[in-house]
Amino acid sequence: MRNVENTTTRGTSTIGATRTISIELIATSVLSGVCQWLLAKRDIILLQVNTFVVRFRRQPKNKTEGLYCLRLILPLWWSTEKTIRKWIRKKLLSVGGYSTLSFDISYLSCTSPCSVLIGMPRQGSWGSMELHNNCNTRASFDISRSSSLAQENLSKSQRIHNKSVDFDDNLPHAENPRLIYINDPRRTNDKYEFTGNEIRTSKYTLITFLPKNLFIQFHRVAYLYFLAIAALNQLPPLAVFGRTVSLFPLLFVLCVTAIKDGYEDWRRHRSDRNENNRESLVLQAGEFQMKKWKTIRAGEVVKIHADETIPCDMVLLGTSDPSGLAYIQTMNLDGESNLKTRYARQETASSIFEGCNVLGLIRCEQPNRNIYEFTANMEFNGHRFPLSQSNIVLRGCQLKNTDWIIGVVVYAGQETKAMLNSAVSPSKRSKLESYMNRETLWLSIFLLIMCSVVAVGMGLWLHRHKDELETLPYYRKTYIRNGRENGKPYRYYGIPMETFFSFLSSIIVFQIMIPISLYITMELVRLGQSYFMIEDKHMYCSNSGSRFQCRSLNINEDLGQIRYVFSDKTGTLTENKMEFRKASVYGKDYSSSNFTEDSLQDDNIRDAAISSRWKLKSEISVDSELMNFLHKDLAGDERIAAHLFFLTLAACNTVIPIVSQDASSGHGRSDSLGEVKAIDYQGESPDEQALVSAASAYGYTLHERTSGHIVIDVNGDKLRLDVLGLHEFDSVRKRMSVVIRFPDNTIKVLVKGADTTMFSILARDTEKDNLIRQVTQSHLTEYSSEGLRTLVVAARDLTDVELEQWQCRYEDASTSLIDRAAKLRQTAALVECNLNLLGATAIEDKLQDGVPEAIEALRQAGIKVWVLTGDKQETAISIGLSCKLLTADMQQIIINGNSEEECRNLLTDAKTRYGVQPAHRKNENSKRSNNPQNGYLEIPDDAKSSNVLQPCSGKEEPDVCAPLALIIDGNSLVYILEKDLESELFDIATSCKVVLCCRVAPLQKAGIVDLIKSRTDDMTLAIGDGANDVSMIQMADVGVGICGQEGRQAVMASDFAMGQFRFLKRLLLVHGHWNYQRVGYLVLYNFYRNAVFVLMLFWYILCTAFSTTSALTDWSSVFYSVIYTSVPTIVVGILDKDLSHKTLLKYPKLYGAGHRHEAYNLQLFWITMIDTLWQSLVLFYIPLFTYKESSIDIWSIGSLWTIAVVILVNMHLAMDIRRWVFITHAAVWGSIIITYACMVVLDSIPIFPNYWTIYHLAKSPTYWLTILLIIIVALLPRFLFKVIHQIFWPSDIQIAREAEILRKATPSLRSMPIEESS
Repeated sequence: MRNVENTTTRGTSTIGATRTISIELIATSVLSGVCQWLLAKRDIILLQVNTFVVRFRRQPKNKTEGLYCLRLILPLWWSTEKTIRKWIRKKLLSVGGYSTLSFDISYLSCTSPCSVLIGMPRQGSWGSMELHNNCNTRASFDISRSSSLAQENLSKSQRIHNKSVDFDDNLPHAENPRLIYINDPRRTNDKYEFTGNEIRTSKYTLITFLPKNLFIQFHRVAYLYFLAIAALNQLPPLAVFGRTVSLFPLLFVLCVTAIKDGYEDWRRHRSDRNENNRESLVLQAGEFQMKKWKTIRAGEVVKIHADETIPCDMVLLGTSDPSGLAYIQTMNLDGESNLKTRYARQETASSIFEGCNVLGLIRCEQPNRNIYEFTANMEFNGHRFPLSQSNIVLRGCQLKNTDWIIGVVVYAGQETKAMLNSAVSPSKRSKLESYMNRETLWLSIFLLIMCSVVAVGMGLWLHRHKDELETLPYYRKTYIRNGRENGKPYRYYGIPMETFFSFLSSIIVFQIMIPISLYITMELVRLGQSYFMIEDKHMYCSNSGSRFQCRSLNINEDLGQIRYVFSDKTGTLTENKMEFRKASVYGKDYSSSNFTEDSLQDDNIRDAAISSRWKLKSEISVDSELMNFLHKDLAGDERIAAHLFFLTLAACNTVIPIVSQDASSGHGRSDSLGEVKAIDYQGESPDEQALVSAASAYGYTLHERTSGHIVIDVNGDKLRLDVLGLHEFDSVRKRMSVVIRFPDNTIKVLVKGADTTMFSILARDTEKDNLIRQVTQSHLTEYSSEGLRTLVVAARDLTDVELEQWQCRYEDASTSLIDRAAKLRQTAALVECNLNLLGATAIEDKLQDGVPEAIEALRQAGIKVWVLTGDKQETAISIGLSCKLLTADMQQIIINGNSEEECRNLLTDAKTRYGVQPAHRKNENSKRSNNPQNGYLEIPDDAKSSNVLQPCSGKEEPDVCAPLALIIDGNSLVYILEKDLESELFDIATSCKVVLCCRVAPLQKAGIVDLIKSRTDDMTLAIGDGANDVSMIQMADVGVGICGQEGRQAVMASDFAMGQFRFLKRLLLVHGHWNYQRVGYLVLYNFYRNAVFVLMLFWYILCTAFSTTSALTDWSSVFYSVIYTSVPTIVVGILDKDLSHKTLLKYPKLYGAGHRHEAYNLQLFWITMIDTLWQSLVLFYIPLFTYKESSIDIWSIGSLWTIAVVILVNMHLAMDIRRWVFITHAAVWGSIIITYACMVVLDSIPIFPNYWTIYHLAKSPTYWLTILLIIIVALLPRFLFKVIHQIFWPSDIQIAREAEILRKATPSLRSMPIEESS
């Protein structure tokens, strides 16, 4: 009654406040929409968090990657969310005093950021199966009905913003599901306003191109500098150059970049248009009709035929197979060529196959970029069942080996997983470019000093001649001509302002001291270098048909300075083509040998073995003893264990069998044995394919798989097994299990996984079990020492009670939209316990061709190779020995700790035993010292600036004391990658020749890379082939992806991509060396080229009363950097080679020039600037003294300076070119000819002040002799310095080059070795 009374008494104010209510409600709804949108982006936020966390290098104790980093950003997130909630509540409570007005924002208030981002249970324990839904209260507005206008405004607000807040359906807002009404696109999209299926990968439109492109380009500070210079030149007191001329350099660079960007974006527009206008069959008005892709909407039912591309992300409803099975190829998405299986739920598949109309509701997660997970459930015919990754097909995939499929669209256009994953890899910055910025700062200081000198000189000169200003033509204070202007003020602003204007004018005159052309030149040079790297036939992989790829064009020169290489093992060092080699079954070791018929003891066994109706794509070697044992009719635990062992190999997987008729016979088969069926296995993991193929070779052939059952041919007898549930492999459990119902209604769980997690869940009932366990462990150790990959196989029976409990939990977990993965792991723990050990498998992953040679060459080059792998420690050590990473003379430091204290003790003991000094006690041997013989910085290969290794009595003796190798496991890294232990690990690791990290997680790989990257100035390179290597690749200075068997995730995230690891040798030692030498010289030459021109102008200004006038024409100043001298620089930067590729590969130590910064360092910069100072003085004063007594005008002397400086800088460049080809000659000498041609054209224009000067000068012999004298005098000191340095202090590169020349000149010297300089 009180509410009614309040409503009545306040009824008069209700109508008056209607408009205010509407505004407040609209604002509130907008804010709630923003909050909901932020929650919807939780997956993308988590991805960014996982990338961000690597910088903090903290491994979580519970091994949940990325979890610990949330505490770094959640305070900001949580406080922002709380602020929004308080603001909404405050505004609502202040609206008209309505007691019945309530806005329930519990979906915001009860959802913690942790639960939003990582799906943690918010209340209660899920282990007790008590899911509290306190947060699921429906957000609602309850407004008094006394105002119909308020209700109408409220309903409009709800219709506008119901994408963010749902007011009709009682849905859990904390879960924030996406609702898809099957075959009802209008209801789906009208309510939630999902995006259409039109995609757009372009950056610009016709309207936004100019402003957006300019905005992006002006992110470069240098461009802003030249824009400011051009703006200053537009002011009348500062107009040194013509206003149009001053804009030309900047406009030229901007236009070139804009044209390049515009062409690339036009290609994207064309590709988008072609993609959006493709057509597919869509269910409309009860029949399938063709419809363009861009018009497909969420909720529509689409039909795809064989070999067609999927237009959007769809949940399968039915297929041409009655069981709902479909095969897809995901090559366009992740690069994997093997087929993958997808299933339609039997409930919908049967309806589709019978031609019934399918109507239902799908609740799925918000769009995210995880292509390996999908969480949803479907309501159909009154039943609710889960949907997972196996029920969805993604945009870009192709349908294979299936006639047709029908699915409903859940994600379209930009919200598809393919489009969400289309982001480019992080942009990286060249280390040499950062050094270049340091030198640019020095040049800026020089520029300011020169401008200050000119300004102070101007002020002093004006003060000295202040009484004479009226008689000077430029500085007189008033006009003295007849007419209206007589007596009026002239262009004189007083000494202080004239001094200030002189300073600004000097900046305009000397502006090219900061070379704007250097940026565009470097881009063109890097583009040319990338072209030759891509076209290098020596880096073409014929096995995979993949060429070298340059995905990043701004770090080419970093390839010549790599100090650390971090490599994955499987698929990078090895082929990732698995072959089944050995097995331990029930405690007995079986080693594979070649299959021979004579080795089979019994004729019946031989006939059964060779008359199999299945022919594998590749032959499998089998063990004759094990084959004989399997075909004997025996009873007992060992025989049962062997039977279950191979059943597990055949059943516990996600492999797809592809059966085809094959009339050919093999292994002595005769036609009388009947037709042979060829079978090929397609799987997401090469390990699974190898295990299933091995089971088939031993008589257990998987030849049929559906979503509900599998069929295994056991020595000719078909065994149908019902699949009740499958727990796929994950990085937390490190195992996989399947619950199977046998024909006799017995229920078994079959499990395989890593030994580190399997042995802890085995039963220990009897002494025999413990004995089998110990024997199997010894077999595993033996297999791992041989470099084989191992898995443990186990199984057990389930009782009815256990089955019922597991099924209940499994159904709830699999239909959950929140934290499904964690709940499924808890469910798996119910059955993955008290297992009976069946045996273990050993698979060989062979090394790639050329890996040992590549690693040895990298080591000789002074590059340290670290291997970061997820394999067992014994396997990693064996592979390290076989690829020459580890040697027999190395002392191995093994760190395997199970606690922080244990790891600390192990690290301390290792440092004490091997004499590793901490950073603050480094020895003189580890410091970078100047070598008096060669004049460059020398860094010892085995010592870093932060630590030194002293295995002997205080002095480093690498020939006597053995090198060190550090071997550490991922469990130890969990405790070590903390701030107080990182320094200990760093000191030991950098003192070792080799580091092997075993059982490491992806984020731990990135943490190890960051350990070196953040504590040293050394360049790092990471190379890998799988998705688990992406974080490591993105963290390193240079990332290299291998086009291997594990998809293209690593390639898409990399800076460079190649087919095999061995190409890394050529990439670094050859192309890396060339690129570093070229770009280093390019930067120094550009600094010299511009500085010599500016200093020449500076000397002239000092001799002309500091007036900032110029003897050169405006166009000559502009053309100097853009036309006259730019082409030779680009050609030399692309084509010049100091050494041949054969020499660089034969002598890897030549790569050390990059480590010593021989091509570009601060010392070279200062030497270059001193040489520049000398050349500028010669360039200015020789013409001045030569024509001192002549009547030559200022424009003629300026023309002489222009020609002289162009010839001088080109001759300077010619002195340093090591490889002359036709293009080089054309560029260098052609630029001089072009300069003369341009000057003839400019001097032929009557309106220019330099009209006809070149014609008068060219007639005089003095003109040509002056230019010759300038070249000789200016370059003579440089020539003498180079000769003396090369004779008395030659570098390794100079010695190698001389040896190359001698070998070409004298064939008898070709076999002589090259001596290294000391």
